[in-house]
Amino acid sequence: MGAVAVNEETFGELLRSWRQRRRVSQLDLAIEADVSARHISFLETGRARPSREMVMKLAEELDVPLRQRNRLLMSAGFAPVYPEREVRAPEMEVVRQALDKILAGHEPYPAVVVDAAWNLVAANSAAAMFMDGVPAELLKEPVNVMRLSLHPDAMGGRLLNLAEVRAHLLYQLRRQAEGSGDARLAALHDELASYEYPGVDLNVAHVPGPADILVPLRIAAGDRVLSMFTTIATFGTPVDVTVSELAIETFWPNDEETAAAFHQGLRG
Repeated sequence: MGAVAVNEETFGELLRSWRQRRRVSQLDLAIEADVSARHISFLETGRARPSREMVMKLAEELDVPLRQRNRLLMSAGFAPVYPEREVRAPEMEVVRQALDKILAGHEPYPAVVVDAAWNLVAANSAAAMFMDGVPAELLKEPVNVMRLSLHPDAMGGRLLNLAEVRAHLLYQLRRQAEGSGDARLAALHDELASYEYPGVDLNVAHVPGPADILVPLRIAAGDRVLSMFTTIATFGTPVDVTVSELAIETFWPNDEETAAAFHQGLRG
């Protein structure tokens, strides 16, 4: 039995999808790209073919991720421009060195590196606290940080403000899925949203008070309560798909007790 052909979206369909995802009109995109709205219309309907330069220009104006820019180029009949190297590749040595310095420099607090799908790429030793007591099934490669954060058998079962953190993470994930067009994120969102937590009211809404600045992670760790907030950093001006999708999430103590616990060597 022969292979079944898969209908790939045309350049025009992909362009329209990204324009609508960014909530940009044909006229607005035309002005930014210095072409006529008629030309944008013709590109979307297939009545005109774009040049390689025009594909790159439109992708830049629409802030299309590098992985999807390659897809736009291929749909228009051009070769991909942005390489995708493994993090372990020799050419990525400078990136690995930067990641290692950031992770080590953040000790004794946890820090992790994730890819576009929130799969764990690297971590420092303090991040071991997130793995303590987690079933082996959840630690199989690729380990997903979002899944570890909300799974009831992982951090989801230790978060004292689960409803608050869950709502924030699901919102963040949904926005990322919509903004990137990454089906993996949409599927991950649906999986995490389906988790059940017996005895936990997920509809509890926290109203920020005058002293609130950030949504903390309040984690039960033995007889202690760790309170942390996170920051996320990315590489500037990447031209490699892998590098463009890497993010470094660092965890910071939200109070003196949490800071002291980590300085004392807490791991769980």
